[in-house]
Parts: sequence; C-alpha cells; structure tokens
Amino acid sequence: MNATLHYIYDPLCGWCYGAAPLVAAARTVLPVAAHAGGMMAGSSSQPVTPALRNYVMPHDQRIAGMTGQSFGENYFNGLLQDSGAVFDSGPPIAAILAMQALDGRGLDMLSAIQLAHYRDGKRIADVAVLRALAQDLNVNPEEFDRAYRHAENEELDQHIADSRAFLNEVGGRGFPTFVLQRGDELSVLDAGRWLGRPDHWLEFLQMTIAADRSAESSAQNDDAAQCGIDDKNCG
Repeated sequence: MNATLHYIYDPLCGWCYGAAPLVAAARTVLPVAAHAGGMMAGSSSQPVTPALRNYVMPHDQRIAGMTGQSFGENYFNGLLQDSGAVFDSGPPIAAILAMQALDGRGLDMLSAIQLAHYRDGKRIADVAVLRALAQDLNVNPEEFDRAYRHAENEELDQHIADSRAFLNEVGGRGFPTFVLQRGDELSVLDAGRWLGRPDHWLEFLQMTIAADRSAESSAQNDDAAQCGIDDKNCG
C-alpha cells in the first residue's frame, strides 16, 4: 500500500524549522504533501518589536538546543531588531505554492525560506527576497512572478483554510503536525520525540511503513514542541 506523509506547517513556525531535517529525511522514502496553516498570515501578521524579540528568542534557543538547527547572528541581532520588518506568513506561503505549481519544488522553496529567515535574517515577507530565492533554485523570475501572483490572488486563502480544516480533521494541535496516510487511514505521528534525530526518524518511518504499524504511532502528539495555530509570537 502506498503511503504519503502529510506535513502541516507554517514558514514562521520555529518548531517547523527545527523539524526541517525530519522533512528532508522523510522525502527520501515517501511523498511528502505540504499544508500551510497561515499562523501569521493576514490580520495575524506582526511587526518586529522588542517585545516580539524577547518572546521568541528563548523559544528559538530551546529549539536550537533540541534540534541542532542553526539560528544565525543576522537573525537574532539583525532581523529581530529590524523595526521595519513584518512577520507575515502569507507571502512565503504564496511563494511555496508558486514553486509547487511551477515544478513541484514547494518543499525546496520552504527550506530556502526557512534558511533565509532563521539563518540569514532576511525579510521573507518581501517579494524581492522570495524572487531571489526562486532564482537560486533556477526558476525564471518572470515565471515565478506570474505563478506568485496567481497563488497570492487565487489560491492562498483557500489553501490556508483547507490546511486548518485538515488539521482539525486529524485532531492536530499546532505546527508542525505530521500525518501518515495509508489508503484511507490517517495517523498523526509523534514527531516531537525525533527532533534532532533524523536518522532514527527515518528508520522509524521505514519500519512503520514496512510493518503497517502506523496506527500504533498515532496516539501521541508533543504539544510542547509545536507552535499554536494562531501563535503570533512563535518565532
């Protein structure tokens, strides 16, 4: 039976950045379908302020310690002190949808966006930054602009709504949530215990798929290693 791993995420969720190695590992053994929840999109977007910085930094430091993911100097002491920056999930999600439509590389774009934000301290809500990231992935800028405009105007709101409905359907409590689908069966996986251990996570997925034991792994969900679906301060 073919399996798919559904990944419910937000590009501005620090725990999703912490889980990025798990996503990369999973992609080597099964299809991964991405569903963006819009944690800080639209009216939930938030300007960078000292209060925001003071809130997210301890969380980011905890994520770094648990996962080994790198948070750069340009992020901590650059972007998080940039009073002109805005944390808005909408533009990066639209860019990911655009890249998925162009050549099926939405998850590659997500990875590039996360590194640009958390490592390099770039303003990922700026279309110029997103266009440059697409160019780095060898996408023609004009083609990206057309796909981005379509995604922003025609797909974004519905995609976020559908992602949140799916999260509710499976009983997920935040981002990231991983859901293994085998046929009609959907099982929420307890990915929190694998953070920082992508090799063990890969072994777990391979064993679960091979042994058809996905139901046994669905009961637990580590809400301590997640961003809430409307957590405007979850960096």
